[in-house]
Amino acid sequence: MIEFTEGIYNFYVYILTNKAKTVLYTGMTNNLKRRLQEHKEKLNPNSFTAKYNLTYLLYYEHYGWVQQAIEREKEIKLMKRDRKLELIKNFNSNLDFLNDTI
Repeated sequence: MIEFTEGIYNFYVYILTNKAKTVLYTGMTNNLKRRLQEHKEKLNPNSFTAKYNLTYLLYYEHYGWVQQAIEREKEIKLMKRDRKLELIKNFNSNLDFLNDTI
């Protein structure tokens, strides 16, 4: 896990995928465990994550300040897929689903 400890709060930038690992989604939250459960339950059935069954966690970063997390989420969203996969593989080389580790 990449961690920046300057702040006193908990914010996470994360990347989800589907079972076949064909789609990537980047998000940000202050409670990663709760947010993963919300994605799994498809609270918004019309959302991108619900439509593509994006419930599997591949990557996350922890931040102490919301501004840092928002900025990083924007950076990752602008990356091309191959760069995102490189980022993920540096953190999670086997592209394992990390849901149970949170």
